[in-house]
Amino acid sequence: MKKPKNFQEGIHTADFWDFYKEKLIQDSVIADFSREKISLNGDWKYGIDQYDTCLRNRWWSEHEYDGGGRALPLDYSFDEWESVEIPCCWNLQSEKLFLYEGGMVYTRKFTTPPISPLEEGGVNERVFIKFGGVSGRAAVFVNKAFMGLHEGSSTPFCVEVTDVLQPENRILVAVNNTRRADGVPMDNTDWFNYGGIYRDVELIRLPEVFIKAFHAGFKAGNIFARVSVDGAESGTAVLRIRELGIEAEFDIKNGVSVPASPELWDVDNPKLYDVEIEFGGDKISDKIGFREISVQGREILLNGRSIFLRGISAHEESVKNGKAVTEEEIRENYALAKEMNCNFMRLAHYPHSEAAARIADEVGILLWEEIPVYWAIEFHNPETYDNAENQLTELITRDINRASVVVWSVGNENPDTDSRFEFMGRLADKAREIDGTRPITAACLVDHGTLRIADRLIEKLDIIGINEYYGWYDPDFSKPPKVFENSSPEKPVIISEFGADCKAGFTQKRGTRDDMFSEEFQLDVYKKQIETLSAIEYIKGISPWIFYDFRCPRRLHYMQDYYNIKGLLSADKKYKKKAFYAMQKFYEKKEKDAL
Repeated sequence: MKKPKNFQEGIHTADFWDFYKEKLIQDSVIADFSREKISLNGDWKYGIDQYDTCLRNRWWSEHEYDGGGRALPLDYSFDEWESVEIPCCWNLQSEKLFLYEGGMVYTRKFTTPPISPLEEGGVNERVFIKFGGVSGRAAVFVNKAFMGLHEGSSTPFCVEVTDVLQPENRILVAVNNTRRADGVPMDNTDWFNYGGIYRDVELIRLPEVFIKAFHAGFKAGNIFARVSVDGAESGTAVLRIRELGIEAEFDIKNGVSVPASPELWDVDNPKLYDVEIEFGGDKISDKIGFREISVQGREILLNGRSIFLRGISAHEESVKNGKAVTEEEIRENYALAKEMNCNFMRLAHYPHSEAAARIADEVGILLWEEIPVYWAIEFHNPETYDNAENQLTELITRDINRASVVVWSVGNENPDTDSRFEFMGRLADKAREIDGTRPITAACLVDHGTLRIADRLIEKLDIIGINEYYGWYDPDFSKPPKVFENSSPEKPVIISEFGADCKAGFTQKRGTRDDMFSEEFQLDVYKKQIETLSAIEYIKGISPWIFYDFRCPRRLHYMQDYYNIKGLLSADKKYKKKAFYAMQKFYEKKEKDAL
């Protein structure tokens, strides 16, 4: 359609997002554990941009003069805006931002040494900026140049800035956390919608040809490695594990497999090795645990030994920091889980911090990692699928070398429709294509019509995840025994959720509806669940919902006060509810029985 002569781009363009979506950032994750990085954390300026005017009017171009050199009026003043310390969630920076959803613009200046040849012959370095996590859509600009748009609040992404860097630079990030029906997750979830640049921002300098990603693991008596190189499709790489006396050359097209007898990583012995990969002028290293995880019939095997996953589900959240959790908070979570005799944690319902998996490797906790294909995703929408697949790819690429990660989950609590089966089936296939060494799962729902475990997606899964809330949302506890009696799955089952709301410290009053929120009521539900689940041979893991109470705008009962209070701990993790001790005792018995 021809535009009228008085059409003005900034105010008349309704589909302004289309311009930015043409440059989606996908498959951009770079292995960077051992690389030298320059932190871009710290003091950033920010402006609340409720109408996305920065994107509509292209403030990022800093168009301050007309063609005749006359000054234009500006609706922004980047360097005079308020300051905030990145990383953080904006919701916790001021009361006016607590429930804010929409656009926010962040900017800062930074200096960088000039890009110069790394060696004689003119082999130049390349420079990238890595974002660990930005909630939600993030459009990135450097020195008035649009670098790309990233979709997905919980996975990392990188943008190459080699060609635009100057001695002094401005980076600008337009963030929008508006919930969208076509998003991943969709606009209806059961957790708080934090916004902001809430993980680290770092500048990475690399050689012109560099190792983008690699996967090293252990299988059938061999340590294997494969590598992806940016800037080369062939050539010889070197794998080194000095502690094992391994130094092996291999063609990057084929990878390598070397007979070895490493000390295998386990929850009781989280042994890590320094693994180096070298190609051309680039070298990277990582700390990697070698172990095997597999499914055989109804058994889950860790290093060939049947294991029961004594778990708990957890959100990435803290009272003080929201999603911008610190390393100390992650370590606290794992210490409390181990106090409850857990060996397993389900990181729900989206990818948690990269630090979560690295610390789990170190302390010995098995992890279920998941992407937010949650509830009623637009399974018919190709753009929604592309978003989900990219988040899955970014997650697996980031954490593929983490021994602690033993299962990838492609979603949670979806209706069993044709479009959903195709959508999630493709995701399961994609996960196996990227990483064929781990089982695939999803958190499915019980078929309430037939009272059995039945979902077409099961044929695409290695482990069946089941969420069931008998005793709470369905108070009829005569049903669970029927469900498990009616079911005879050929694969192992993890009860990925069960639970009941409980206000920390609230004691039963007898005969009132409020009793449902008491510690005694929650404890009774847990005791019944434990008794029932203990008798089912094919259940090989449990991760109750949830570890600690967390913010949720859906929860308006006065007992809840905008929190999901199904936690076994209070939101600040200082109070252990009675059901915590029930799970602690149950898991202690399961651990002793396995010896």
